[in-house]
Amino acid sequence: MVGVWYAGIAAIVVLGICFAVALARRRPTEHGQRADNAEIASASRESRAAQGSATEAAATAQQAALSAPVDVDRQETQRQRDALTERAHRLDQTETRLDSREARIAERAAQLHELATELNTTRTDLDARERALQTQRAELDDVATAAERAQRCELERVAGLSSAEAKAELLVAVEATSRRDSALLARSIENEARAEGTERARWIVAEAVQRVASAQTTETVVSVLHLPAEEMKGRIIGREGRNIRSFEAVTGVNVLIDDTPEAVLLSCFDPVRREIGRLTLEKLILDGRIHPHRIEEAHEQSTAEVEQLCLRAARDAIAEVGVGRVDERLLPTIGRLKYRTSYGQNVLAHLVESAHIAGVMATELGVEPTLVKRCAFLHDIGKALTHEVEGSHAIVGAQLLRKYGEDEAVAHAVEAHHNEVQPRTVEAVLTQASDACSAARPGARRESLESYVQRLSRIEQIAATREGVDKVFAMQSGREVRVMVQPSEVDDLAASVMAREIAKQIEDELTYPGQIRVTVVRESRSTEIAH
Repeated sequence: MVGVWYAGIAAIVVLGICFAVALARRRPTEHGQRADNAEIASASRESRAAQGSATEAAATAQQAALSAPVDVDRQETQRQRDALTERAHRLDQTETRLDSREARIAERAAQLHELATELNTTRTDLDARERALQTQRAELDDVATAAERAQRCELERVAGLSSAEAKAELLVAVEATSRRDSALLARSIENEARAEGTERARWIVAEAVQRVASAQTTETVVSVLHLPAEEMKGRIIGREGRNIRSFEAVTGVNVLIDDTPEAVLLSCFDPVRREIGRLTLEKLILDGRIHPHRIEEAHEQSTAEVEQLCLRAARDAIAEVGVGRVDERLLPTIGRLKYRTSYGQNVLAHLVESAHIAGVMATELGVEPTLVKRCAFLHDIGKALTHEVEGSHAIVGAQLLRKYGEDEAVAHAVEAHHNEVQPRTVEAVLTQASDACSAARPGARRESLESYVQRLSRIEQIAATREGVDKVFAMQSGREVRVMVQPSEVDDLAASVMAREIAKQIEDELTYPGQIRVTVVRESRSTEIAH
């Protein structure tokens, strides 16, 4: 690299000299020519001196370039020699460690060999001991077998019986004793279970009825609508009875207008239709315009309003009971039960009460209450369709539930709650019990006075027609009948038969809520006078 720099400097100097010579040649005067010659001579000398310097510099640079590779080779050789020395040192250390490890492995192998030898010796000793123990055990078994045989022979000789005969007699005696003990135990358990079950059932029913306190409102087939003024009756009737005839034709509800001041009666066997008629007449009275066209408009509005009231009543009842989701197509049918009554008891309120009672019973018995409450809540759904579909409300309700995809357990409980189908599940039995508790509790249902008196009279007549009957008393609102008989004409067996016959005849001839108990009393009295 130094030689190159020197050559460049020399070339620059030569170019400068040549440039000076060219300038000198352009001068016109002789003086100038001489001066130029002098300068040329001077420049030539300087050029020769520069060429000499450049030659020396090139020689120096060439010598430096030749000596540089030699120094590099020397340094590389020294570095490789140092690396080989370091590697040899590391190999010596590794060999030393390997020798030490090999020595330890050999020592460990020797120890393992000694341990294996000891284990083999111990195993041999144990095998020998095991063979000796097996020999001793076999000898002891032979001795025990011989002793047992000798003992059995001695016992047979003393008892005069063989082993098979003694075993048979022992089994017979044990079997007889066991049968007697098991029979006594079974009878005792059965009596305890019956007593405890009866007491438990009474407690559960009482607890369920007491915990469900629901108010019942008495409803009839007649609705009373109060009028703001007496002259409103004439407007309801209309000219020549046009309005009242149109109202009855549109709504299907009979309007009874009598001497009752400021009131009219609406009569219809269908409670939903009667409620629609009542709302329609209320709207007409508030509006003041009563004519056939307005009656039709008010009837349409009232019909839509009652449908919404039915849906709201169904959703409220489902939320109150907590039976989960019910198919939307069943909600209108459930809601219509709000306007249905059975013996004066509102059917929807009866379903809610039955569901609560069933839930309490299921909880007390350890049964999951949700399904039981659902069965009890839907058991009378068929009553909303009994005037539209033929058949009992239990069967009709079960068919409706199956149609809309209700669970088979619920449908079975509904169709079996009046024993039209034999109940097969716990849910069906609890549905029957809750229905009976809700219907039979005091104040839940009512009858008209006339039918009530007729039923009591017929009960007493049925009992009084029997031979030997002295007196008959219908007690507890007709739920119990006490029959007094002549002890000289009727014995105990005949009294039992008479009670069964009276109960059967009452079941066949009368319709009544709950159940009627028939009690035949046979009492003997002996009287003497002491003087």
